Amino acid sequence: MPRFRTIASPDVTAAPTRSAPAEENLERKLWAAADALRGNMDAGEYKHVVLGLIFLKYISDAFEERHAALIAEQSEGADPEDPDEYRAQSIFWVPTEARWTRIKAQARQPNVGRLVDDAMAAVERDNPALKGVLPREYARPALDAHRLGQIIDLITNIKVGDEASRSKDVLGRVYEYFLAQFASAEGKKGGEFYTPRSVVKLLVETIEPYRGRVYDPCCGSSGMFVQSVEFIRAHAQGSGNGGKAQADISIFGQESNYTTWRLARMNLAIRGIDGQIAHGDSFRNDRHPDLKADFILANPPFNISDWGGELLREDRRWRYGAPPTGNANYAWVQHIVHHLSPTGVAGFVLANGSMSSNQSGEGEIRKNLVEAGLVDCMVALPGQLFYSTQIPVCLWFLARDRRNGKFRDRRDEVLFIDARKLGMMTDRTHRELTDADIARVAGAYHAWRGEKDAGEHADVAGFCKSASLDEVRKHGHVLTPGRYVGAEAQEADAEPFDEKMRRLAATLREQQAEGAKLDAAIAANLRELGYGG
Repeated sequence: MPRFRTIASPDVTAAPTRSAPAEENLERKLWAAADALRGNMDAGEYKHVVLGLIFLKYISDAFEERHAALIAEQSEGADPEDPDEYRAQSIFWVPTEARWTRIKAQARQPNVGRLVDDAMAAVERDNPALKGVLPREYARPALDAHRLGQIIDLITNIKVGDEASRSKDVLGRVYEYFLAQFASAEGKKGGEFYTPRSVVKLLVETIEPYRGRVYDPCCGSSGMFVQSVEFIRAHAQGSGNGGKAQADISIFGQESNYTTWRLARMNLAIRGIDGQIAHGDSFRNDRHPDLKADFILANPPFNISDWGGELLREDRRWRYGAPPTGNANYAWVQHIVHHLSPTGVAGFVLANGSMSSNQSGEGEIRKNLVEAGLVDCMVALPGQLFYSTQIPVCLWFLARDRRNGKFRDRRDEVLFIDARKLGMMTDRTHRELTDADIARVAGAYHAWRGEKDAGEHADVAGFCKSASLDEVRKHGHVLTPGRYVGAEAQEADAEPFDEKMRRLAATLREQQAEGAKLDAAIAANLRELGYGG
């Protein structure tokens, strides 16, 4: 089973935490400067220009630090130009023509684009793990050489790959920040490859992928995998074993967009995560056809109509009913079920309509999934979490074995969680789930399924309800949490009704009197100006 590894030195495995103010300021300044250099280039294109250069700077920083140490050790037989000296430390070998010092020195030359393309090709040539991953489009006429030189100068001023920066995951934070900013700049198009970090964290914290095979059939920029590894490292840190991960995970993913697939590979590489990430359409060219995953995490594109369903009417994955050709939502659900192991658990995002739609047989498929005992928990999320849509979405949690296994028998129950009131606004249009919100939702699920030390489950009006299968049947197998959790309990009002009405009436009379004074003052002013009646 492939293991995830750490590019940092073996003792640097501290769990990433939220950026300190100084680091957040660095991210913002770097983004503001980089975005100012974009000119008329589309954000989707510029994304790969900038992130490719940051990646090259990362591997160059790590290489140059190791190179300097080997030069100091030459008297003891160390060879600074031996690639194995670097690979032994999980550091990428950077050939002479790709080293940042050379690129920086040539940043103001008119042929700098060709130099960068050649550098990317050389890195791929000497590091098979990066083959086909790095962008090589820097010499194209649309990319102004002067602007490219400015970007190189900008990136030169930050350290992202030396040991100190790796220990603080500086590059991971910059990458995450840039991905979010590019998703915002690209709007709906950008949101297709980026799932907000707080939503990913909620999925991961809920299904807890400690060990085994983790799969994402539409992995975008690999956020699910990054967060899964961070989850393991964070919990290992809390266990008192120095942050060493206690378990192995194998990563399998697929992404249909070629440039996003390359971005996904880079996103994993900067964190030293191994994974089998394939390029291709998961419906028409499933690159992991025999995979049975222990954990599946996904954010499929919402409500896509051109998924090729008319060519797949008899596909073996549609055990619970053929999905409509005009909407892929239930094709994704059944693709995920198909790839679950006998004890597998899945958590994924879908449009809200998936919980209640009865069009084109979707209601029958949903009924079959519920009656098969696969639906474990449904979570309604607040709106404005995503860059690709302002509409609220939901989370589905499926489990193959709900009979006993590690947890209690919950075959005749479904947990419903209404989280629509959670989250905080980070700007005028975007909301983010806080760590406390994530802990509340994940904690409710863990208690309900009977995890050790998770406490006893209790229904909370307006938030969560464990509904019986009979109750779900009475609702026609509609899975909208609001139908089950009821209204939030209101605090009792201790003020007697008669006293409240007298108080409110007195307040009303005061406000009316004040209003009459204002009306009189306005009329007097108008008369002074010659407009009085």
